[in-house]
Parts: sequence; structure tokens; C-alpha cells
Amino acid sequence: MSSRRAFLLLLAAAAAGCDRAGSLPKSPFTGVDITGSPLGPDFRLTDHNGKPRSLADFRGKAVVLFFGYTQCPDVCPTTLSEMANALRALGPDASRVQVLFVTVDPERDTPELLRNYVPAFNPTFLGLYGDEAATQKVKKDFKIYAEKRPGRTPRSYTVDHSAQSFAFDPQGRLRLMIPYGTPGDKVASDLRLLLN
Repeated sequence: MSSRRAFLLLLAAAAAGCDRAGSLPKSPFTGVDITGSPLGPDFRLTDHNGKPRSLADFRGKAVVLFFGYTQCPDVCPTTLSEMANALRALGPDASRVQVLFVTVDPERDTPELLRNYVPAFNPTFLGLYGDEAATQKVKKDFKIYAEKRPGRTPRSYTVDHSAQSFAFDPQGRLRLMIPYGTPGDKVASDLRLLLN
């Protein structure tokens, strides 16, 4: 069993366990409540403008962290579009949310490419990148699966990767795993809870 599949099964089991009679009350969140999880307490990456970044830079805001790559044909543009929808649904509270897109393909995702791609979905979104060592570290810290699949040419490969997003509260605590395909209005509802 792959580590990705094992992790997803663990999350599903944990979520299912919360719904049994006699256990904790049902979570108010649409996403999976992972409060207290040891996953990735922080990161050290560079944003698409060349500024070094860590989670502390966004203290006071809810942060949504998503891993992907700019040449992704489906999961990444869909997720970024739903995050843009979520911010629209939040209205004025959108200014209290930061969406971060971490590339799992630093070989092709240059700062310039990230700068053109990520803010196209919403001008406040930031693309983050690191060298190979920093990318491997953040993937390991957040238990992110990412594996190249060969294409017709050496540069036309695709990357299979984890599709969930992570949400942090304004105090910088990891709170939610947002499954792929969660509609923007549901994401907005969860973010409102984190902001309040």
C-alpha cells in the first residue's frame, strides 16, 4: 500500500470515528478537522516575487495551502478556481485569507511562470517554490505524494500528486484538510468558522 493511500485511509477512519454514537460531536466543518495533527507545522520557501516565506508571515490570516504544478491539466486549475470562488463568497473577509500554491515541480515552475499562473486565479494568491531539498522537505512534512510520469519528451512529463488542501487558522495552527472537489462556497463556510 502506498504511503498516500495509507494516509488517506487513516484520515477517513479518523473522520468516520467522529460520527459514531457516544463519540465527539460532529464537526461543524465541511473539511476534515485535523486540529492537533503533527503534519507540517511550518515551511521555508520563496514566493513568486522572490521573497522568503514561512507560515509566520501570514499570522492573523487564515491560510490555505495547496500543492500542485502549473502544467497540471485538471486538479490544480480546478482547485485554484474553487479557492477564488471561496474568496469571492467571503466578501470583505477575503482580505483575511491567504491562499498559497506550493509547486511540486520546481524543475519547470520558475518564479516567472508561477508569477504569471497563480495570480491569474486571484491577484492575492501566492506561488511558492524551493530548491529540490526544500521541496522534498515540505512534501515530507505535509505527507504529500508527488511522482513524475514520463511524457513524449523529457520536459513533457506529468506529475501525479496529492490533491487535498490544508487550512490554518489565524494563529497559525493547522486545522483542516480540504478534500479535492470541495465547492468554493463550502470552503468559504469553513474559512468563516476559522476566522471567527
